[in-house]
Amino acid sequence: MIDYHPQKPSLSVEDCKRVLRIEAKAIEALIDRLDGNVSEALDLMEACNQKGGRIVLAGMGKSGLVARKISATLSSTGTPALFLHPAEAIHGDMGVVNKNDVAIILSKSGRTDELTTLLPAFRLLGMPVIGLLGDIGAPLSKSCDVIIDVSVAEEACPMDLVPTASTTAALAMGDALAIALLLRRGFSEEDFALLHPGGTLGRRLLLRLDTVMRTGAEIPKVYAETGLRELIVEMTTKRLGATCVVDHEDRLVGVITDGDLRRLMEKWSDLSGVTAKQIMSLNPVTISPDALATRAVHIMEVHSITQLVVVDDDKKVVGLVHLHDLLSAGLS
Repeated sequence: MIDYHPQKPSLSVEDCKRVLRIEAKAIEALIDRLDGNVSEALDLMEACNQKGGRIVLAGMGKSGLVARKISATLSSTGTPALFLHPAEAIHGDMGVVNKNDVAIILSKSGRTDELTTLLPAFRLLGMPVIGLLGDIGAPLSKSCDVIIDVSVAEEACPMDLVPTASTTAALAMGDALAIALLLRRGFSEEDFALLHPGGTLGRRLLLRLDTVMRTGAEIPKVYAETGLRELIVEMTTKRLGATCVVDHEDRLVGVITDGDLRRLMEKWSDLSGVTAKQIMSLNPVTISPDALATRAVHIMEVHSITQLVVVDDDKKVVGLVHLHDLLSAGLS
């Protein structure tokens, strides 16, 4: 049997560079064309959001794929949006939209038949229509309330046929609208985390301290009169490198860490009769159980500590959190 391995053509780096240059120029060209129409589009989108409406993206073919991505970007940044397939919409899917929505249509040619059929239905509902069009003089422009010019000088395809630079330009314009709207609304990291609870940022910004702290019998605690041997046993058993010192109503009066014990050993020659009260640090840094775990990390960094006592409104100890607990929960 002949072992035949056909030679693969080598990838032309220069061809790839040419494509990237063309697409980069297509995006740069958008900048100089931005005008009051963009502000008007953002006004419509913001008003829609305030009324509880959604941004409805529609496009066919490659424009439809771009519309899906813009829809996802808007939704993930706090502006409810959905993709509506024009061909399906004119056969019943129009039922998902209402008069409080705003439509954004995408078309390179400005002559997409399915969008031409769909737009009168948007009009009957009283929905404003924003057009991201590759030809602002094409028939679809007459049915748009706001037109944003996303035309390109050329496609990266050598035959100037395959949508490449045009889809890149439309996608970049969609991102620009989404981010501008995000900034208008003061969208925060916490808002983003609420929409992405399964991601790393969601864990960082939504994780509450009461879900990771040590509680109950896991909390190392001694009284002010507890002797040295007993408190060492308590710290060793609980393995958190510290112990809370509490009064007989469980209110925090101090904290003893491994460092406090080392300093004690260095300074005191006679350790008989030593009690927790003589070693403890007064006025320890504390945090409430309903605080976000990220707040605990910040406090530990500021004070250069690895343990943090959790107390309620009456200063009673309800938990203790170690830096390792927070790191294990995915915080850093």
